[in-house]
Amino acid sequence: MKRLSYDLVVVGGGPAGLGAALKAKEYGVGKILVCERGSKLGGILEQCIHNGFGLQYFKEELTGPEYAGRFAKKVLESDIDVKTDTMVLDITDDKKIIAQNAQDGLFEVETKACILAMGCRERTREAITIPGDRPSGVMTAGAAQRYVNVNGYLPGKEIVILGSGDIGLIMARRMTFEGANVKCVCEVEPFSSGLVRNKVQCLDDFGIPLYLSHTVTKIHGRQRLEGVSIARVDENKNPIPETEVYVPCDTLLLSVGLIPENELSKKAGVNLDRVTKGAVVNEKRQTNVEWIFSCGNVLQVHDLVDNVTEEAETAGKAAAEYIKGSLKKSGHPITVCAGENIGYVVPQTIDYADSDEKIVKLFMRVRKPDENVLMVVKDEKGNLIAKFKKDTIAPGSMVALSIPLIKLADAASSLRVSVERQEG
Repeated sequence: MKRLSYDLVVVGGGPAGLGAALKAKEYGVGKILVCERGSKLGGILEQCIHNGFGLQYFKEELTGPEYAGRFAKKVLESDIDVKTDTMVLDITDDKKIIAQNAQDGLFEVETKACILAMGCRERTREAITIPGDRPSGVMTAGAAQRYVNVNGYLPGKEIVILGSGDIGLIMARRMTFEGANVKCVCEVEPFSSGLVRNKVQCLDDFGIPLYLSHTVTKIHGRQRLEGVSIARVDENKNPIPETEVYVPCDTLLLSVGLIPENELSKKAGVNLDRVTKGAVVNEKRQTNVEWIFSCGNVLQVHDLVDNVTEEAETAGKAAAEYIKGSLKKSGHPITVCAGENIGYVVPQTIDYADSDEKIVKLFMRVRKPDENVLMVVKDEKGNLIAKFKKDTIAPGSMVALSIPLIKLADAASSLRVSVERQEG
């Protein structure tokens, strides 16, 4: 077996992996290897040809390939080593990465630190168990996006979309651009699960109906999809039989959630959060395995790639500090918990409250939409640490709260983030 040695190995060559590698290089890491299972760098952004990327990070509007290309170009022009078409198979306790590709065969990389940036995958029909036969024409929205944007192939002409996640909303518009008839988007929740701007720009602007509290109850057709049955659901998300209607279509696109690709993380002994399905990390994006860091969609599913890059740079800088031996915990760890109407909070712990950083950012998603609320952070004794006014909150939009570290100096050992109604 071929054996290599690097200071840092980054698993994943999408926006998270590229951002992390570049930041680690900026902070003095010598030998860095990026392993990407695809044939080129960029990850999922290579098929996201719509604009809207980079507004926060670059202060300009870019397409997905343009955004990814800026980071890929910097990596390829640096002395960071890249191995594409490379599958990482295992991460061992003694800081070794086992991988394979056609050129090197099975090989082993000894490293000082590792950053996990594997991204996520889509939930399929099998994950949500829709009754019916298995005809062609049923696929994830991301698969359809690749067919259209990369392969130049239109997968259908009469479309129903299940799920109002961002990929589903964007594909409703994209299929309309290509001449398909998008009959409706069904969402099992009583609210859209994507960004508000995507609902407006991709559905409202094109007159595509969004049926909230609806789901697909059956798939019809043997060889090719012929139609679907849709029905309203009750408060427990159970279909109401008398509301069921048949909708003829030749294609059903599924936008029913994303699953972080954490099989490697499990093998490495990394603790996972039961809600995010990503690693449990501190504010440096360091896992319970101290030499392993995690960032991007493998940690938590982001709605904006700009936030992915910010998180990746946090992990890259921290990995560099760990390699140099300058990453020292404060001795006063603080656990961060989700309170009223909060689905999850990342990071789950704050371990470096005496670092040179001035703030710590808490990222979270709410469980249900609301308006004119306060996002409140309190310690376990009920002391108010910080509060933030929000005009609107929604599950489809990640919320970021910046907490001054000075306010955590005397905080108790746990914090709770909650949504409260504004008085008056």
